[in-house]
Amino acid sequence: MEMRLILDTNRYVDFCRGVPEVVDTLRRADQIHLPFVTLAELRSGFLCGSRSRHNERTLTRFLGSSRVRVLFPDDQTPHHYARLFQQLREQGTPIPTNDLWIASLTLQHALVLISRDSHFDHLPQLARL
Repeated sequence: MEMRLILDTNRYVDFCRGVPEVVDTLRRADQIHLPFVTLAELRSGFLCGSRSRHNERTLTRFLGSSRVRVLFPDDQTPHHYARLFQQLREQGTPIPTNDLWIASLTLQHALVLISRDSHFDHLPQLARL
């Protein structure tokens, strides 16, 4: 079965730090999607840190892989966002806005989310590792 992942910021950082289970999972993935939000969070962190150039070079190499693609919203994404927003509001379990975008893209493209954030547990329809 093909493994198609979408990567949250914390798991990209884990990958760069060599966390074995993340490295192994990403090595086995057929496709790795990096949401635009994750890319923005990473680059914001780079600019605020002391290793900006090193981190940007590492990210550029990662993005250069034929298995990696940056995922942007399209005209269908806001519909997924709105439904998830409504669900979370009715449940009384809001999550950060950036993670709501990631969840929307995950559902829209039928991907498996790799994240350490437990608030994604409030969305049982998300496939997760």
